[in-house]
Amino acid sequence: MSKICPITNKGTRMAGKYSNRVRATKFNPSGKTRKHSNIQKKRIYVPELDKTIILNVSTKGIKTINKNGAYKTLKKAKLI
Repeated sequence: MSKICPITNKGTRMAGKYSNRVRATKFNPSGKTRKHSNIQKKRIYVPELDKTIILNVSTKGIKTINKNGAYKTLKKAKLI
């Protein structure tokens, strides 16, 4: 499964392990950790093409498809 959403271009990012509250009380650096985006495998029906497309898309991308429509969003992302 891909780690990047083709619609929103969201991917993984680097972050610290401790919250700011823990950093304020004691200094214990533990390095960086990788935060993954919420990627879901979805079947999306495009009525203009009368076709179903399977995509690995983030939850924000799913909301974008619901708001703007499947055909318009996928065409803007150059997937169709």
